[in-house]
Amino acid sequence: MKPCITLITLGVDDLERAVMFYARGLGLKTEGIVGKEFEHGAVAFFELEGGLRLALWPRKSLSHDSGLPVAAPSPTDFCLAHNVSSKAEVEAVMDEVWNAGATIVKSAHDTFYGGYAGYFQDPDKHLWEVAWNPAILPQE
Repeated sequence: MKPCITLITLGVDDLERAVMFYARGLGLKTEGIVGKEFEHGAVAFFELEGGLRLALWPRKSLSHDSGLPVAAPSPTDFCLAHNVSSKAEVEAVMDEVWNAGATIVKSAHDTFYGGYAGYFQDPDKHLWEVAWNPAILPQE
C-alpha cells in the first residue's frame, strides 16, 4: 500500500449545518451537497491542498454503507490538524473558527515541543488542532 490518503470522510448529524460551517464559516471550497437523488447518497466534498479531499457524509449513511451501527462520537478517537506558519496565524484561525460556530476546547498556548497550538471542535464534535510547529511548517 502506498502511504497516501486521498479522502477523509467525517460522519455528521446534520449535513447542511456541517456544509455551512466548513464552506461559509471556514471558507473551504465545495460544489455543495451532491447525490441527494440517491438513498444514503447525499455528500459534500471539499478540495484541500495536495489533492486531498474532505467529505462530509451523514452518520446514518456511513453506518448503512459500512454495515456498522451508528455509535456515539468520541472526540478523542482522532484529531485533524491544520498547521500554519506563525503564532499569529494560529490566533487568526482560532478566531475564525470561533466566529463560524466552533467550540474552543483549548485556547492557543505554547506547547512542550516549542510550538503554539489550540484545539476546537466543529458542530459535530470532530476535534481539530490548529498549530504552529517550527519543525513542520506548511509549504507556501
